[in-house]
Amino acid sequence: MSENAVLAARRRMGIEKDDMSGHGFRAMARTILDEVLGFRPDFIEHQLGHAVRDPNGRAYNRTAHLDARRSMLQT
Repeated sequence: MSENAVLAARRRMGIEKDDMSGHGFRAMARTILDEVLGFRPDFIEHQLGHAVRDPNGRAYNRTAHLDARRSMLQT
């Protein structure tokens, strides 16, 4: 999603630009998915598009965990 799409969605929800940023939503989702709902951090990081820091991990890890991530997003 573009920055403008996120901003427009927040406006429709009644959230002002100065109240919370798009990254604020990502951080909140990351925290809730891990601490409250108990999803595996590697699934969450994968969904958020965060790269593996280890260069060998990027080269050899081609997992997608699509079923688990779909379930996480449905929850």
